[in-house]
Amino acid sequence: MTNSTMVTEFLLLGSPDGWNMRVLSFTVFLLTYLGTMLGNLLIITVTTSDQNLHKPMYFFLRNLSILDMCYISTTVPSACVNSITGNRAISVAGCATQIFLVIFCACVEMLFLTIMAWDRYVAICQPLQYPIIMNPQFCVGMTLASLFSGLVYTGVHTGNTFRLSFCQSNKVHQFFCDLPSLLRLSCSDTTSNMVLLLVSVVFVCGGCFIFIVTSYIRIFSTVLKSPTRAPSKAFSTCTPHILVVSIFLSSGTGVYLRPSASSDTLQDMLLSACYTMVPPFLNPLIYSLRNKQVKEAVRRVIGRQLFSGR
Repeated sequence: MTNSTMVTEFLLLGSPDGWNMRVLSFTVFLLTYLGTMLGNLLIITVTTSDQNLHKPMYFFLRNLSILDMCYISTTVPSACVNSITGNRAISVAGCATQIFLVIFCACVEMLFLTIMAWDRYVAICQPLQYPIIMNPQFCVGMTLASLFSGLVYTGVHTGNTFRLSFCQSNKVHQFFCDLPSLLRLSCSDTTSNMVLLLVSVVFVCGGCFIFIVTSYIRIFSTVLKSPTRAPSKAFSTCTPHILVVSIFLSSGTGVYLRPSASSDTLQDMLLSACYTMVPPFLNPLIYSLRNKQVKEAVRRVIGRQLFSGR
């Protein structure tokens, strides 16, 4: 290592070569970003301005929408710029910041999805106790606890990663800086980093997934046993939630837990796009815009804006 040159910047090689492919990549990234921002901004506006939606469920939906806007803004705008300009360089500090924000948003997203599953469980299985359990203090406390947990989790992994030495290749085969790619580039011993990553991902993601699945099993069991509840409504509400969680977890764990020797660049990039872009894009459609109350609130908000503009 004494004769090695330390890396001062990384090259993101996720954008394709050739002008036509770069324009196509830019268009896909841009449309996905604009659709995500528009959908989540609409949910934030509606759940904030409509008094009928000032309930715990919509409080968490609003928080999820804010988080999703931050999540996709961490990676996609820079990917758009890289695709159209061909400038693939990112500084070490910029790479560290991007890794920190991606891990933080992904961790808090998982915790928010878990809390939302708990919210639906209490609402369906313990409706009489719902106002007591899901009180405003509890909702705010769980949100702050999720943010704090995300900061601790992210700080540990980011700090351990950038204590390593990078003195070999600086080519990151992704459209953003991610943890597995940097661990593969390091010229230091990354065994402890990989073990910590494996244990933490299994513990956090596995624990959240088990909690979510258990909540929905109890919801389905309660609905099927109750003659007054419509099973189709519960399934139509819960199944999309499970679908997004499954896509998010399977793609994320596929990237983070795959051995470096079996890494495939194209597959890694597709999986990374799934866990960083698909959930923020689908969440407004699945959790809110399919909801009858939200649809009515959107009509009321748009109606007020139209009449106020006359």
